[in-house]
Amino acid sequence: MNREQILQSPTTPLTAPAYAAAVPRFTDREYLNVVYRTDPEALRAVVPEPLEIDEPLVRFEIMKMGEVTSFGPYVECGQAIPVRLGAERGEYLHAMYLDSFAATAAGREASAYPKVLGSPALFPDEGALVGTLDYGTQRVATATMGYKHRPLDLEQAKAEITVPSFMLKIVPGYGREPRVCELIRSQITDITVKEAHTGPARLQLFEHVLAPLADLPVREVVSASHVVTDLTLGAATPVHDYLAE
Repeated sequence: MNREQILQSPTTPLTAPAYAAAVPRFTDREYLNVVYRTDPEALRAVVPEPLEIDEPLVRFEIMKMGEVTSFGPYVECGQAIPVRLGAERGEYLHAMYLDSFAATAAGREASAYPKVLGSPALFPDEGALVGTLDYGTQRVATATMGYKHRPLDLEQAKAEITVPSFMLKIVPGYGREPRVCELIRSQITDITVKEAHTGPARLQLFEHVLAPLADLPVREVVSASHVVTDLTLGAATPVHDYLAE
């Protein structure tokens, strides 16, 4: 295999890459979002500078992917923290758990999503929409929301989903220092919101050393939404280089 062939490979193994060199399109991506208030000190301990926090809020999300180009269906769960970079408001993606290795690898390597393997689920149950996350055999999160209790304005739902996302891209070097350490920005712009609802919600987080969602404890549930969309993720762009300082 020559140099040109190697450089055209998206990732390893070279003869069977972990993910395809394709721009994935998400069809029928179903969200359960629960925004909650947490401890300000806990947020300050995990949000990297130069991002700033105005309110001690966290968005817990579970996303059920109905169909994804090159990946197929899978489920994803995580925590996003409302932040500000200068005058721009967005969300810092703190942690993400998936039941697809290919989507996990692509999210980490091709972009900067903080993805690891887990077992999330999203399903209706006796008049409630239920989202769960298991890590190994242990339950670490359970969210419940009244199933389609009240319509949510589609433009409001779109605005909530399309805020800029900020992530850390860390590529380790061969010594103590990383080869890459950047703050990355991405934003969804190609999106169609098919339906959106809101209603009462509850969220329980259980402590686990390797899935520490409960380190950002639930003090008050602020809002919840159930949204179905088609979308394409935006390109990732570096906005801050920690190694240049």
